[in-house]
Amino acid sequence: MKKILIAGILGAVVAFLWSSFAHMALPTGDMGIRSLPNEDAVVAAMKQSIHERGFYYFPGMDMSRKLTPEEEKAWTAKYAAGPIGILVYNPAGDVPMSPRMLVVELFSDVLAGLVLAWVLSLSAVSVGRGALTAGLLGLFAWLSLSVSMWNWFGFPEAYLLTEAIDQVVGWGLAGLVMALVLRPKPAAAT
Repeated sequence: MKKILIAGILGAVVAFLWSSFAHMALPTGDMGIRSLPNEDAVVAAMKQSIHERGFYYFPGMDMSRKLTPEEEKAWTAKYAAGPIGILVYNPAGDVPMSPRMLVVELFSDVLAGLVLAWVLSLSAVSVGRGALTAGLLGLFAWLSLSVSMWNWFGFPEAYLLTEAIDQVVGWGLAGLVMALVLRPKPAAAT
C-alpha cells in the first residue's frame, strides 16, 4: 500500500509538472484559444445581461420542461442558422492562476495518480508497459471527455490536439515514474 501511495503521489506531481510545462512553455498552452473580438463591447453586454455564474449554451431552450413541437422546430431553426456556442461565465471575476486553482489541480492529479497507481499495481506490469498503460489511460480520458466536448460543443481542433498531448504524454510520463516505484524488487541471489 505504501508503494501505491508513493507511486501515485510522485506520478501526480509528474503529471502536474508536465501540464504546467506544456501550458506555459510550449505552444500547446494557447492552441485553439482566442480572445473575443470587440471584447469590451461584448463583455459590457454580458455584464448587463448575465448576472449568475454558470455554463450557458446558445441558442438556449427551457430545459426544465418538454418543448412543444413548435418550440422545438423554432429552436432547431435558430441552431441551424447560428451562431451556436457555450459560455462559462463568472460575473465576479477571479484571480488568474490563484493558489486555490493550483491546489485543486494538484489535488485532482493526486487523486487520479492514486487511482492509476492502484491499477498499475494490480497489473504487475514492467516499466515500459506501465508507461504505455498510463498513456493509454490518458488517451482513454481524452477520447471519452475531450472528444465529446469537441463533438457536442464545437471545441476547436487545435484545442482538442492540445488536450491529447497533455493527457497522453502527461499520464504516460507519470506512468513511467509509477512503474519504476511499483516494480518488484529483484529476487535475492541464493
